[in-house]
Amino acid sequence: NQDQHLKEKTATLEKKLEIIEVSRRKLLGEGLETSSIDEMQQIERQLERSLSNIRSRKNQFFKEHIEKLKEKCRAENAPTPGRDEEPLADTQTSEEVETELFIGWPERRTQCKRR
Repeated sequence: NQDQHLKEKTATLEKKLEIIEVSRRKLLGEGLETSSIDEMQQIERQLERSLSNIRSRKNQFFKEHIEKLKEKCRAENAPTPGRDEEPLADTQTSEEVETELFIGWPERRTQCKRR
């Protein structure tokens, strides 16, 4: 009796596994030749729901990541006690900067200075 029960359970599990495998292939777009239009529409709706869930999770991940980066940036730019310097983003310099920028044809180039 116990052996018979195990055989039936095994057969049931094998059948479920086969159904899951067929479903997996159809979700991958394989083996759709025998599918009805209704079944393909159902698969399409299922994939659209799955894609929507994936996009939602991805957007949530990006929002969380951006928030962490903003917090890190605020922490790095926060004035520290005992430090009299202002953050670099707030300082203005009027130093002259020389670049390697040349205008014109290679044989008639003129060097420009950027101020």
